[in-house]
Amino acid sequence: MTTDEGKVGSKGELFPSKKIREAIGLKKNQKIKYSVIHGRLIIEIIPDPIMLLSQPPKVKLSWKEFKKDRLTFSKELES
Repeated sequence: MTTDEGKVGSKGELFPSKKIREAIGLKKNQKIKYSVIHGRLIIEIIPDPIMLLSQPPKVKLSWKEFKKDRLTFSKELES
């Protein structure tokens, strides 16, 4: 867990420290999503679709496995 303190700017801007930005991989001009859960501010990076497509897949399926799973899911949806 990474924690740090900061200040709110005169216009309500939030300025996370370099330590926090580096901990979550926040870069200049990235889009972020704010959520409030139980009174806590959650900041999440919205991934860039181009960046996601350039990364290697996290799950590897053969064509045969994909076809089998697709048929199974189709049958489940029909019932």
